Amino acid sequence: MSAAAQDAPRVRARDLGVAPGIFSPGSNNAITDVAGVRVGQVTLSEGDTVRTGVTAILPHPGNAYRSRVPAALHVGNGFGKFIGSTQVNELGELETPILLTCTLCVWKAADAMADWMLAQPDMQQVRSLNVVVGETNDGGLNDIRARPVTAAAVRRALETAKSGPVQEGSVGAGTGTVAFGWKGGIGTSSRKLPESLGGWTVGVLVQANFGGVLQVEGAPVGRELDRYAFQNAVAAQGNVRGLADDRGDGSVIIVVATDAPLSDRNLRRLASRGMMGLGRTGSSASNGSGDYVLAFSTAESVRRGFDAAQLQTTELANEQMSAVFQASVDAVEESVYNALFMATTVSGNGQTVEAIPLDKVREVLQQHGVKAPR
Repeated sequence: MSAAAQDAPRVRARDLGVAPGIFSPGSNNAITDVAGVRVGQVTLSEGDTVRTGVTAILPHPGNAYRSRVPAALHVGNGFGKFIGSTQVNELGELETPILLTCTLCVWKAADAMADWMLAQPDMQQVRSLNVVVGETNDGGLNDIRARPVTAAAVRRALETAKSGPVQEGSVGAGTGTVAFGWKGGIGTSSRKLPESLGGWTVGVLVQANFGGVLQVEGAPVGRELDRYAFQNAVAAQGNVRGLADDRGDGSVIIVVATDAPLSDRNLRRLASRGMMGLGRTGSSASNGSGDYVLAFSTAESVRRGFDAAQLQTTELANEQMSAVFQASVDAVEESVYNALFMATTVSGNGQTVEAIPLDKVREVLQQHGVKAPR
């Protein structure tokens, strides 16, 4: 199948009638629907070998060190590197933006963000900084050993971060990623709760680079398209095309933002639900997959000043968490679909990874009765 056939046109999940869950999305159906959250992305596509990039998520427009948001990290499977994770879980807060990039570039990205943060106004006396950087391995399409992410690319991602629509697919930290044997990438989605359930917004962004047996709202897309994990072991012909991963290995970073006023304890609970959304798409969190979910709250009532002597916060009670959980699970699921459906075929480093053929996906969805809700 030609690249043109694979890539024309690319659409989001809802354009295929795929709308997981019961709650409506925000205006952009993106993590930026959480007020104040901004996303910046830099795509590095150089020569025949470099296919990688940086995605930056800024929790609010101010100085993240001076005005900290509560946060928590859930590790679904820890085969990966997540810089800054121990302090996030110890103190329950973020003090920098979040960066996503490729595996062997995490330290370069962390160093560049540290320089950028320390150069900000009112940071001259700071002598400790917990930068937060996640990664997935794009070493198939990208010459990962060249460690091509530069400080300039990191600064550009941070300084160009904006609200509004978020570019998806083969961009930023998703430039060289692979998911379910097809081209993966960056995906995002959001949910707005009814006012009777608090009216809170939950937004998700994923860096999809993992495997498994793809299903879309229960439709067995991976099996029907003859590309899935362990295919060699179960299929008589034993023939996996392209870069399909026979063990479902890979990684995924899931970032969950909300304006619900949550403590780091309840953010840890929220983060753990991200794995439920991931499981709906067909992942089993394989041994070789680094599956991390980072959740944070932007609510002013739970914000923490860096030098505060006491914290006086107003936070959501446990009994009010269930709808927020539901929203996050649904938004994670849809974010993964958006990453896949918006990704384009990419060649690099001597390999080509095809975008999932959306015409075939439509056929499978129709056969299995998947359609958008009324």
